[in-house]
Amino acid sequence: MLSEADTCRKYVVPLLQAAGWDIMRKLRRAPLAGFPPARAAVVVPNGVLFGDGVCARIKEELLKEFNLHTIVRLPNGVFAPYTGIPTNLLFFDRSGPTRDVWYYEQPLPEGRKNSTKTAPIQFEEFADCFAWWDKRKENDRAWKVPAAELLAAGCNLDRKNPSTKEDITHLPPDQLAASILEKEKRIAEIIGNIQNLLNK
Repeated sequence: MLSEADTCRKYVVPLLQAAGWDIMRKLRRAPLAGFPPARAAVVVPNGVLFGDGVCARIKEELLKEFNLHTIVRLPNGVFAPYTGIPTNLLFFDRSGPTRDVWYYEQPLPEGRKNSTKTAPIQFEEFADCFAWWDKRKENDRAWKVPAAELLAAGCNLDRKNPSTKEDITHLPPDQLAASILEKEKRIAEIIGNIQNLLNK
């Protein structure tokens, strides 16, 4: 099974290129339909945020050549039944290089675990995000990260909400492996202690 980053490299980027899109140059020439001339947005799966290769080059250019001012992290299931992959809205404009990236985590309504085909995300659910948009402050759903920090981390834009417990399934592969290894060591230690107790 392909990772999200591999899916981006294998399917999404080639389709954009086949359609004649040099992504950044195309955006410099013309805004996306429906957006003001200085603003655009793209929808990307989580894998693109921490992906490398072509994805890393695009993210670096977004941070250095554009103002990638906001990433809205959408809840699971927004594109169900087509995919359960978590997705993000990246908002950027041409006002200069990025100084800070604001993150906003869009929550699911109370009592729901996912959006589904029969219970899709509703426009009204973004009311808090719209209210926050023009008067930005850090809170339990919003935080910001300096662009310099993102560039130093290899353009890894996958930043989790510092107000919530980290979801291990979305860690970059090296951190995921280290976390699993640490847990395995702890389990072995506990089993050793149990065996010592049983042998007494």
